[in-house]
Amino acid sequence: MATDLHQRLLAARATTPSYAEVGATRGGRLPDGYAHLRRRVHLGHGPEVLERAGRYVLGWGTQSGTGFAVFPGGPARDGETVLLRLSLPGSRWPRLVIPCRVVWTVDEPDRIGFAYGTLPGHPECGEEAFLVSMDAEGEVWFEVTAFSRLSAWYARLGRPVTLLCQHLAIERYLAAVAAHAGR
Repeated sequence: MATDLHQRLLAARATTPSYAEVGATRGGRLPDGYAHLRRRVHLGHGPEVLERAGRYVLGWGTQSGTGFAVFPGGPARDGETVLLRLSLPGSRWPRLVIPCRVVWTVDEPDRIGFAYGTLPGHPECGEEAFLVSMDAEGEVWFEVTAFSRLSAWYARLGRPVTLLCQHLAIERYLAAVAAHAGR
């Protein structure tokens, strides 16, 4: 399995993102032609909450906290290619292996996070950002921003189920970071 993952990672590194608007989640306006999503949750107050939640997000905690495995491990870094893996508990079905590339990171006194974009082989086409921020009053928020459209035939064929899975994943992302921030 490790050899297979390594080969798939090398192949993913040789590709380019499957969409043209790389980095668009960093700005305010998301590109036309995609479904847009913005969801956020209040995490608490103060720099300690920002730091704890931000480190969790940069360490792929958002994904690992919701059932994804990240290969290779380590903190998110600009330009890094990763494989997100997901399998259904108790299932003999092969794991879904999802290639992504980190397209931007931020680590500032009031904002910590990153975004990744889809690579060929991902069931969607687009970008997803995970950002922890602290406002002027010291309140800390976690926000997920995304633009996407279904890409793989199986995702398009099962559109209602795919959209439900997307919604559930976003809610789990928010809950995982909120739970970690509250520790």
